Amino acid sequence: MLRQKYVPKKTIKWSSVAEADLNKIIDYFLNKDEISIAENTYAGIQETLKRLENFPQSGRIIPELEEFNIFMYREIIYKRWRVLYKVQGNDIYILGVIDGRRNIEDILLERMVRD
Repeated sequence: MLRQKYVPKKTIKWSSVAEADLNKIIDYFLNKDEISIAENTYAGIQETLKRLENFPQSGRIIPELEEFNIFMYREIIYKRWRVLYKVQGNDIYILGVIDGRRNIEDILLERMVRD
């Protein structure tokens, strides 16, 4: 019998920007009285992220950044949302949650100008 090497679970940490993104998404549905969609979206994103605790590299490299040889950022998809993250040591940093229908370059530029 082969012994598997113990690999500790990664810890998911949310940036304030990513938390604000998720809150905006949930608030959007709540403001439209679509409570079950808000709840399902929140739960679905959280459940999707749980996979990263054991398989942090399972998300794809962000294609728009890969074109510029930037490989440290990944994304995992839940329905139409792209959850952007990076792995650093035993931590997974959630950096943003964006609507996949929007242009990511525009969003990143907007955030850089705002900050």
